[in-house]
Amino acid sequence: MTRKTSDIPRSPSAKEYQATANANAAEIFDREDPFALFADWFADAKVKEPNDPNAMALATADATGLPDVRMVLLKDFDTEGFVFYTNLESAKGLQISANPQAALCFHWKSLRRQVRLRGSVTPVSDEEADAYFASRARDSRIGAWASKQSRPLESRFALEKAVAKTAARFGVGSVPRPEHWSGFRLAPVHFEFWRDRPFRLHDRLVFDRSDAGWTTNRLYP
Repeated sequence: MTRKTSDIPRSPSAKEYQATANANAAEIFDREDPFALFADWFADAKVKEPNDPNAMALATADATGLPDVRMVLLKDFDTEGFVFYTNLESAKGLQISANPQAALCFHWKSLRRQVRLRGSVTPVSDEEADAYFASRARDSRIGAWASKQSRPLESRFALEKAVAKTAARFGVGSVPRPEHWSGFRLAPVHFEFWRDRPFRLHDRLVFDRSDAGWTTNRLYP
């Protein structure tokens, strides 16, 4: 296969780098609380990122140790951790149940910033899952019942038939949360904040949790 380097975006120009430098010039290396820094960056992303600022890559591993990654949506966060929801019988649900450790990556392209996290994963409470499920659109709640997430699907028609059958089952009544659908909370033990700087000399700030609190280190780009 012949390489077509023209298909690959070129490196930013000096002028484009300068625009990035201006946007990412604020001091971050004096910060002591990774959750507060994340909250600040997330607030920026909600204003400036055009699509799904709460989108994050979730990495898990299967029984052989082979990594798996997919995009999910952050639905809550505080100092206890970062919450997302899924079908517990999906690939990620089963992998987390077998190995309750994972990694997350936020990439805000418009801001040229990235945050990576690693830590242990625990289920959210039934009360949390119920409250979030009730906040979803009715069709999304029906879909959670109808979809056998991650398992083979013979046709699109089969999915639509399952959705229609589920909708008829609940009629105009409430749609409760299925037992196989809930959420997980990743409690970070490691953060890395990355932001673009001119000529690939990026800023990288790491937080690691210890018994005494958070320690910080600056990394070479």
